[in-house]
This record gives sequence, C-alpha cells and structure tokens, in this order.
Amino acid sequence: MGDYKPIGDYAVIGNLRTAALVGTDGSIDWCCYPYLDRTSVFAALLDARRGGRFRVSVPGTGSGRQRYAGETNILRTEFSGETGKLVVTDLMPLFGDIEGRAGSFAPPELYRILECAGGSVEAAVEWSPRFDYARGTTGISRIPGGWFATDGRDDMTLFGIEEAGKVEEGEGGHTLRAEIPMREGDRRVLIARWGTEDLTYRPDDAGSVEEQTAEVWRTWAYGSGAGRAREWAGDLLPLLVRSELALKLLTNAATGAIAAAPTTSLPEDIGGVRNWDYRFAWIRDSAMTAQALIALGHGAEAIELLSWMERVSEMQAGEGRGLRLMYSIHGWTDLDEEELPHLEGYRGSRPVRIGNGAAVQLQLEIYGELLNTAYELARRGHKLPEKEMAFLSRVADEACSLWKEPDYGIWEIRSEPRHYVYSKVMLWVALDRAVHLTDRYGLRGDRDRWARNAAAIRRQVLEQGYDAEVGAFVQSYGSKDLDAANLRIPLLEFLPFDDDRVEGTIDATIEGLTENGLVYRYRADDGLPGREGAFGLCTFWLIDCLALSGRIDEARSLFSRMVDRANHVGLYPEQFDPATGAFLGNFPQAFTHIGLINSALYIAYAEGKPIPGHAPIGTPEHRAELEGGRVVMMPV
Repeated sequence: MGDYKPIGDYAVIGNLRTAALVGTDGSIDWCCYPYLDRTSVFAALLDARRGGRFRVSVPGTGSGRQRYAGETNILRTEFSGETGKLVVTDLMPLFGDIEGRAGSFAPPELYRILECAGGSVEAAVEWSPRFDYARGTTGISRIPGGWFATDGRDDMTLFGIEEAGKVEEGEGGHTLRAEIPMREGDRRVLIARWGTEDLTYRPDDAGSVEEQTAEVWRTWAYGSGAGRAREWAGDLLPLLVRSELALKLLTNAATGAIAAAPTTSLPEDIGGVRNWDYRFAWIRDSAMTAQALIALGHGAEAIELLSWMERVSEMQAGEGRGLRLMYSIHGWTDLDEEELPHLEGYRGSRPVRIGNGAAVQLQLEIYGELLNTAYELARRGHKLPEKEMAFLSRVADEACSLWKEPDYGIWEIRSEPRHYVYSKVMLWVALDRAVHLTDRYGLRGDRDRWARNAAAIRRQVLEQGYDAEVGAFVQSYGSKDLDAANLRIPLLEFLPFDDDRVEGTIDATIEGLTENGLVYRYRADDGLPGREGAFGLCTFWLIDCLALSGRIDEARSLFSRMVDRANHVGLYPEQFDPATGAFLGNFPQAFTHIGLINSALYIAYAEGKPIPGHAPIGTPEHRAELEGGRVVMMPV
C-alpha cells in the first residue's frame, strides 16, 4: 500500500468550477478537470502509486507549514531546510464578480509560484497526470517552452520547467521530474493548464494574477459577507471567514449549484466500504449551505440556488418527475454509481466509487430545506422572482402529495424505506414556511391545503414519533433507535426548547449518541458492515440546542472543543474518529462548516451579543417577528 497523509494534512484551493487538495508535503493529490464532478487528473489521494500527483517540495525538509493568504483561497506552503527556505504559493486564477452567478471568469489553470525566501534550496517537482481516474496510460512529451501530457483523449500542459525536466516510466504512464536550484530572491512560476487551446507561457503575469485573484476573494468575503459578523464574532471571525470561503468554493459559478464536498470515497471507516462520492448538489446540503451564507450576509448564492432548482425542475417536468434529491452541478440526473477496482482507495479503503446510488432514493426532507431557504431570504428583505415563487408553490404542493409516503431519510440508509421522524418534521417545515410565505411575502397557492396538511403531519409526528419509554423522539415510527437529526426539532420551531419531549431528546442524544464530545448520527443497524465516525454537523446541532435551551456553559465547552478540531488551515471533514480525533469522510465537508457558522451564531445570541438583521430561527425574537404568534408552537 502506498504512503498516505492524514486527511487533515490537506488544504483546498479552487476557482468555483473545480478544486484541488494540496498536502502539507506540497503534493496536489486530488483534482478533477474542468469541473469538480468530472474525472480526476490527480488522484494520489485514492491510490498513492498510480493515481497521479503534482508535487513541489524540498527533499529532506519533510512537511511544510501551510496557511492561506489572508481572507482568500490562495495557499502558501513554506518549506524550511538547513540551507534555505522555499515558499510555494498555489492558486487557481479567478477574475470578476463572484457575488452570485455568471459574473466571473476562471481559466482552467493551476499556478504554483516558487520563491526562495532565504539561503539556497533545490526544489523537487513531480508531475504525473493520470487522466480519467487513472484508467488509461499517460504519455508526456516536450512542446515549445513546456510539456504536454495526454492519454489520447484528455490533455494537459505544464510550463515553467522546460530546461530541467526528465521523463521517466512510471505506473500508469510517464512521470515528469525536475530539480530546480534556487537562491534567495529567485522566483519560478509553474502553470499547469487543462487542454491545449492556450500554449503561451506568461510568468511575468503571475503577480497580477495572484493580486487580482486575492482581491476577488477578499471583496466577496468582506464586501457583503462575514465582515458583518465583526460585532459579535470576536476571536472566531477568522474561522467563520474560512468556513465562508470553503462553502463558496463548493458553488458552481455557471449554474448556481452547490456541491456537498470536492472529493469522493474518502472513508468513514478506514479500510471499510463506507466510501461515497460527494461531488454533487444535494438539495439538502445545498440549501443548508445557502442558509449559512444568508446568515453571513450572502443572499445572492441562495437566490441563484433557488433559480437553478427552478430551471432543473422545469427540465425534469417533461419527464413527469418530481424533485430529485441530488443532481450533478450542471443539473444531470444520471449519477449511476460505479466502482473503480483498479484504485486501492485511501489507505486501502475499497471500493472507490464514482456516482452515487442514493440519487434514486425518495428523501422527503428536501422540501423543507428548499422552502426554509426561501423563507430565510424573504424575511431578510430579498424579493424572489415570480418564476422562483411559482416553483416554491409547486414544491409545497408536492410535499402535500408525498407526506404520507415512507422514504430513505436524511442519512440515505440503504435498506427498506421507513417513516423517518425527521423527514416528517421537515415536511411540516416545508408547509409551515409556505404558509408564512403566503401570509407575509406574496407566495400564491393553496394556503388552506398547506395549513391542513402541516397540522396533520404535526399530529402524526407527536403521536408516532415520540417514544415515552425511550424518553425521546426516535428515528422512525415504531423504532426505539435515536437519531441526532431530531435535535433540529426545536431549532426548526416544531416544538419549543422547554417542551419535555425536546429536553428528553437532547439528554438522550448526549447519553446514547455522544462519545468524547462528538455526536454520532445514529447507532442503529444500517445494513452496511463496519462503523462510521462521529458526525461534525450533528455535534454542532447539539451545541445549538444546548445554547438555545439555556445550557450555555455546556454549549460553550463543546463548541470550544470543536473549534480546536479544525485542521491547521481551519478546515473540517465530514466525520471524526472520537478516540483519536482523526478526520474521516469527504473533505472539506460543507455540512461541518455550516454547523460551525450556525453554532457561532446561536452561542452569540445566547450570550446576548448583538446579531444584525433578523434573529435566527429557533429564538424567541424570531417567533416574535411572526404576526399573531404561532399556534403550532404550543405543546400538544
């Protein structure tokens, strides 16, 4: 088995089309071109021997020190040796306005800027593109001024080491290696470019490219984003900005879609089979991301997401289909799951999967997330276009038609469908928000039908979703199993925090699903071998519940531990090993960064700090915003 770094040893760069993972050893071990859900060109993350990489390092120095260049997605890795220091700056060029969709330009390029910051060093470069998940054979040859790599179908060029490179035979094809001696003040610009449309090498432009790209990221982050959190975020502001930037990296500039993560098949169980492809746009994950960005002042991304969903649903309407739970970032629904047996998987975690079989599942909570996103926008003064409002009305109608059906739940359990409690709660959210959008914000539709069905769902959940013997809401009707998703019941205002059933669910989650300050999604049999790690987002949900139920000291303690779990550049995975704290699952994961943003907000609110704009959902101040109170908040 090849040599693998811990998942936490990576940072991410990107350009709102694709993304790359850069290790502390200077190796780009994962990157797909031209979009993050297309085939990989570097995949050493999933097979260290044959996957391909683009490494820049200084032999003998070990790992470098990584940091982002301020409030940007430009990365610096510093290698310090006995004779000198090398700083590698990694970026994907990005130009224009990225607030919303279609205002930016990003050439399919990857810049690696090498600078000797003291003494003398010899920079070692390894470039081994392996196209199409390393399913073919890569040939590398010289071209004027650089190098050309191809598998006969896809092409990539590299400029900046024409005089120093040597091609060697390697597993899966050719590998280009180079040793570049550098003295203090020397600068070398390496540019890897997808395709062969542009064969010019312009190293003198690198400074301007870096400056413009940095300005794009800073303007977005502070022009309308987390800079507004200065009043209440305090020392957390840098971590909030990093989460904000990580979430933005997962958005697609052309469509408005938002991916769940930029990777596939990073394991939830090292050596196990729980390896999934997350490079797609789940309605649930996308909507939660949009809501977190709204909380930080970014409404444009949420509006573009709803517009994209409307366009996608319109395309599907001719096929007689309702909403799918996930799409490709370009709206495709053909996401058939496929295994890649030629790749050994991260640390031997087989199979490596592309596509996602859960795409055909019925998951009913997506309706609540869409309408909750629209509600969050509307109450903050954003006016939604007529087409999007008509789409939302259809979403509410579809929720009415489907709410009595069993589904596969938020966690996409691959067994028989059930009546999951959380799915029903989210269907109630869909119809509750539809009613409020009608009463206050101009949504047109069958309000009475929506209200009747919301009341019926609520009665059913309270009758069949709560188990007095367990003392908590359970995973599905008739079960005794806990599910951390039910922590959202008070956060979504289905019941108040002082309801005995809510308090019991919080306490049962602490007792039955929490280990070393981390919360598992569930511990029920899900039909798969092995076990998964504790879930970052669920841990933040527990923090939220503790904060808003008056248990602020407990919330602060757990939150502080989660802050400390971020990696060296402030990024989070999907899951953690509770025993060691090791990162598990795809990375960086939108869910966990969403949780960090929301928990920071809820704790600040609970501590009485000034929260600009509308109070968060779940707080007394939000309920006070609603005209005439909310009858459904009364205990039954």
